[in-house]
Amino acid sequence: MGMRREDLAELHYIVHFDNIISIIQRGILSNALSTRIPHKSVASEIVQEKRKVKFLPQGKSLHDYVNLYICGRNPMLFKLAFSCGYTEICVLSISPEVIDLPGVVVSDRNASSDYARFAHAPDGLLMVDKDRVFARYWNQPDPIEKYEHVSIKCAEVLVLDKVDPKYINKAYVSCQESKTLLDKKLRDAGLSINVVVDTYLFFK
Repeated sequence: MGMRREDLAELHYIVHFDNIISIIQRGILSNALSTRIPHKSVASEIVQEKRKVKFLPQGKSLHDYVNLYICGRNPMLFKLAFSCGYTEICVLSISPEVIDLPGVVVSDRNASSDYARFAHAPDGLLMVDKDRVFARYWNQPDPIEKYEHVSIKCAEVLVLDKVDPKYINKAYVSCQESKTLLDKKLRDAGLSINVVVDTYLFFK
């Protein structure tokens, strides 16, 4: 079943605490733009190399876009539990209003996939399999179905260059300890954002 605009309550961006101050001050920058600013990436280097050389039909590299997940409770976030843990990881809630920005593109699965399809927003949402993107689990018994579901769970909304701070609504964290850490980091910088503990999002 394809997705409709009204199915999007929010979009998600996974980020390390070390980048929060910069993001609230400057916005979320594309990979191409963020290279000029010190930051801590949680992304796989192998995947990023693939994204760097992949160009959309619209003529831009994936690294020219900010990648927002339609559902942050996905394999990318799941893997981070084992690679670095969730203590200093948050998922930013982004307003779906970004869909209406110029040049926004939707991918029906992980944009780095060889099978990904791309289309301009908001019509591109119709390509997205809503039921599989929002499914609780993706561990299908058939390995081919599992492989495809893993990719579809990571469907993306790609925003050219930058997501302005005004579109950031709140930050989800995995536990009270993380909330305390992030609240203090923000307070020390004279900044504020609503920090919410969401155990379901973080597979707890």
